[in-house]
Amino acid sequence: MAATTTAIALTLSSFTLSSTIPSKTFFFPKPSKPISLRRTFRPLSLTPQAKSSDIDTSFFDDVNPEEDIVFDPPTPPEGFTPPPSFDEGPEEMEDEIAAAYEELYGPAYSGVSVLGNDVYVMDSKVKKSSAFGKVKKEKVRDGFEERVVQVRRVTKVVKGGKQLHFRAIVVVGDKQGQVGVGVGKAKEVIGAVQKSAVNARRNIITIPMTKYLTFPHRSEGDYGAAKVMLRPAAPGTGVIAGGAVRIVLEMAGVENALGKQLGSKNALNNARATVVAVQKMKQFREVAQERGIPMEELWK
Repeated sequence: MAATTTAIALTLSSFTLSSTIPSKTFFFPKPSKPISLRRTFRPLSLTPQAKSSDIDTSFFDDVNPEEDIVFDPPTPPEGFTPPPSFDEGPEEMEDEIAAAYEELYGPAYSGVSVLGNDVYVMDSKVKKSSAFGKVKKEKVRDGFEERVVQVRRVTKVVKGGKQLHFRAIVVVGDKQGQVGVGVGKAKEVIGAVQKSAVNARRNIITIPMTKYLTFPHRSEGDYGAAKVMLRPAAPGTGVIAGGAVRIVLEMAGVENALGKQLGSKNALNNARATVVAVQKMKQFREVAQERGIPMEELWK
């Protein structure tokens, strides 16, 4: 009891003395045991914990870990015939593989059907509805193929700001001498491509070609600042040209030709300059008719 009273008195005296210190630091007696403010909680487990004595390990008593374990498969039943190996059968031909693939997944995107199916059945017969309830137009099947040359984003400055559109350049052709170049603008890329394809079909021209699928003579054409030079080539040369000139010649069906862009690199102007150069060409029989002489005299 006396010790407790002494400790209280010392505490009060230290409190009184420390209260006079300007830094306002308080001194308390050191506790005999450290005080822990953190409580530990044991997790509550609802599943019974298995003991090592409850596990049956008698299966491994006769197993020697140092020996190699050989798996012994069970004996097959009577009358069992093993299936033939995958590599023992006859080799499948490419047509058989293509027919099996088409039977499973439908006609291929290459446009070749082994089973005689319509590769455009989804485009020509089935009408799909978009999210806005619009019915998509059926794909035009007139024998012309389409190829996109360029898609660019263009802006128009108006009073309220800028209007964003897409401009597409499309070349259509049947690869038999007919080709057309078109351009169209819309707020979406798909709409711009469709408009340019329609515009290209309205500007179809016929390219004069020889039996070697090349030009009858050399020609040059210009449109704006673009200038294109076209030359005939020997069989087996191929189409040696670049940019829009190559696409126009390939869609027309020209297989041997030389082309060169001499002016601007603008794709639309070069495509139209190629059309201008082609329109200047004439067949030998047309020149003979205009002159009123037989074709044999043209080379004299």
